[in-house]
Amino acid sequence: MPLQTADILIVGGGVVGSATAYFLTTQPGFHGRVLVIEKDPTYGEAATARSAGGIRQQYSTAENIRMSLFGAEFVRHAAEHLSLPGERAQLPFVEQGYLFLATPEGLPVLQQNHALQTGLGADIALLDNAGLRRQFPWLNTDGLAGGAFGRRNEGWTDPYSLLQAFRRKAVAQGAVYLQDEVVGLRRDGDRIAEVTLAKGGTVAVGALVSSAGINAARVAGWAGFELPVRPRKRFVYVFDCRDSGEIQKGPLLIDPNGVYFRPEGASFICGVSPPEDRDPDCTDLEVEYGLFEETIWPTLAERVPAFEAIKLVRAWAGHYDYNTLDQNLIIGRGPGLANFYMANGLSGHGLQQSPAIGRALTELILEGGYKSIDLTRFGYERVAKNEPLAELNVV
Repeated sequence: MPLQTADILIVGGGVVGSATAYFLTTQPGFHGRVLVIEKDPTYGEAATARSAGGIRQQYSTAENIRMSLFGAEFVRHAAEHLSLPGERAQLPFVEQGYLFLATPEGLPVLQQNHALQTGLGADIALLDNAGLRRQFPWLNTDGLAGGAFGRRNEGWTDPYSLLQAFRRKAVAQGAVYLQDEVVGLRRDGDRIAEVTLAKGGTVAVGALVSSAGINAARVAGWAGFELPVRPRKRFVYVFDCRDSGEIQKGPLLIDPNGVYFRPEGASFICGVSPPEDRDPDCTDLEVEYGLFEETIWPTLAERVPAFEAIKLVRAWAGHYDYNTLDQNLIIGRGPGLANFYMANGLSGHGLQQSPAIGRALTELILEGGYKSIDLTRFGYERVAKNEPLAELNVV
């Protein structure tokens, strides 16, 4: 006999799960019990708290652009959405843009992406080599054909503050957070009937939402299907530069080889995705300093002459719930299941797209379909057919 029941149970209370709890409890016609299972309420090792907090519209997929446009506006107006009585929600939004650089070989893709992005309402400037030199005089433009710079709605926020604001508002609106871990599901036909908790007992569910991050494949396996989502480790390195000057007002810059950096207070942060042969499934948080020495620092020094003299201050590791099929979100119902919903495989996009994902899942669960942004192409069907929906701008 279940110890308790939930109309909607959310597995994982990170930023996606908490955004979903917020949007569900915001709906005036819904009065069901929303239960969020989160094993670590401090979020000390969670992907959300260890992210770089970026927000951008420079994607190659229309759905990603639309979701991030909504995310940027949501963060900009967070006080209207997430404030509590007597406590005004305040989220920083450092709107200094993203700058994607391109070689002559990469310029056609940049131009194609730019046309899609601006066609959907994103304010992105396409700059040639001379334009880059004028706007960013500290930048070495040798070997570059141009760049795309986000003039509005691009930058970064504080990921932990956004997560906690979603969580606090969801709780104020009636959501219940339980410190525990889901360790199994019981399926009855085309429905998930119960979840089993690590501390003992079961919960009967009306619907289940998996926002389990790097554990998403395990949850899917309990439900009876395979999910190509794996835990992949990413590193963020912090460095100081004595003569940074105007670079402190600069954007998050992405070099053609994938190395990125951006200002962070008086310092800078940077990183790069590991090459495939050095990117195994991994759940530890050990930092690999070889990437900084071998790839990142040489790129920084070449691209920004002032960075020839920098000092590595510290570094940390976090995880992507990495979709090995196409690095895009998998959202919607599980195959053959009427009450299993998921938002998995975000591959580093989760924070900026969490408002749109929470809204989309709420529409799907309560109204039976997407109303705001049609995310049908991001459903599980493409996984079952092995038909990738590739995102070209993965950082």
